[in-house]
Amino acid sequence: MMEFTKMHGLGNDFLVFYGQQDLPENVSELAIQWCNRYFGIGADGLVFILPSDKADFRMRIINSDGTEAEQCGNAIRCVSKYVFDQGYTDKERITIETLGAGVQQVVLQVEQGTVQQVRVDMGEPILDGLSVPTVLEGSPVLAQPIETAGRKFDFTAVSMGNPHCIIYVEDAPNFELDTWGPKLEVHPYFPRKINVEFATVTSRDRVEMRVWERGAGPTLACGTGACATLVSSVLNGLTDRAAWIGLKGGDLFIEWNAQDNHVYMTGPAEAVFEGSIDI
Repeated sequence: MMEFTKMHGLGNDFLVFYGQQDLPENVSELAIQWCNRYFGIGADGLVFILPSDKADFRMRIINSDGTEAEQCGNAIRCVSKYVFDQGYTDKERITIETLGAGVQQVVLQVEQGTVQQVRVDMGEPILDGLSVPTVLEGSPVLAQPIETAGRKFDFTAVSMGNPHCIIYVEDAPNFELDTWGPKLEVHPYFPRKINVEFATVTSRDRVEMRVWERGAGPTLACGTGACATLVSSVLNGLTDRAAWIGLKGGDLFIEWNAQDNHVYMTGPAEAVFEGSIDI
């Protein structure tokens, strides 16, 4: 049996596991089975909190389709809340090792003994087209035309440890996400597939965004996607360097600091229930 805690960051939900030394051998199969919302527990992915020789904790994320994600902003907030609330650390500043973005600094906002908000140093955005990765040269890749199924878009490419394609549309909350997200995710421009964000700028300090996540499909929120959207919006001259990103599950506050070039994400995480499952 393995014990888990169901958690979410603005509706982007995970089964969080603590205590393993490494991933189970059949973790991809387990993710597909357990994340199924009809025949399993239901989640966007599995999150394993593991030992680290570089940081306080190490995080690995397995998407609902069995693939591994390099980084996830909502998952790192869930991990941060979990380790403090469960008593595995008493520090309000911790470090978490990630697969794609290295060691990240986290500040916990604690009230009455529990974490209410988490501020994460998400590191520097990667803007070089080949490093995102795309097949396109250029740094940054801005307003790049892309066509799929007879429709043309313009996108900006940003990596926050995982790849993102940001597209501006007139009405992101009502955009045909399920139609265009899966097509763009596997476009030949993106050799490792890509997360797709559709965004609408409503003011200098607010952007509405909807996301199609690589390996998970439509989710209620994406922390790295919110960070990438803010970076893209600054690069395109659409917002200031700090703004609220409105997601289907709620808002994240994102800052792109001009002094250190790092992106900072602030938002909540919640535990929903605990359980155990037979592996």
